[in-house]
Amino acid sequence: MKQVRIHDKEFKLFISHEKIQSVIDDMAEKMNQELAGKDPLFLCILNGSFVFAADLFKRIKFVEAEISFVKLASYAGDHTTGTVKQLIGLNENIEGRTVVVLEDIVDTGITIENIHQQLDGMNPKEVQVATLLLKPDALQREVNLKYVGIEIPNDFIVGYGLDYDGLGRNLIDIYTVIK
Repeated sequence: MKQVRIHDKEFKLFISHEKIQSVIDDMAEKMNQELAGKDPLFLCILNGSFVFAADLFKRIKFVEAEISFVKLASYAGDHTTGTVKQLIGLNENIEGRTVVVLEDIVDTGITIENIHQQLDGMNPKEVQVATLLLKPDALQREVNLKYVGIEIPNDFIVGYGLDYDGLGRNLIDIYTVIK
């Protein structure tokens, strides 16, 4: 589809499924080299990251890797609220472990800052962040990102796990709002 309508907004194709998969291939290859033997726990930030996390985790080649999930919320409609609510927390013991936070998109950096603070209090060996998308122009916090897939403009997007008021997560491509 070249264009989709979700609620009251029109969106046009921005990043194809093929491009997304290529970026994930590259990211997984780098992780397979750098994380082998580290017994990492991949930590998927729900809801938006579930598609990215599933595609990436399938490409991790070493057996000693786990994945877990936390659910955080920071968006209302098409804009960030500026606050992060934890809806479901982490149950695993991460003391002395390498944790790789999997995020669909980093825009303001508030969610990453929040999750980093929470994890640091649990004494991990290290915390790394992997994000499929980064909006550098939207950053309000200084965040350390180990793996970045694609830098994008500060536009509202949907698809590939990203939603607009609950809809659009199932689209295999990423779409940007038509202004």
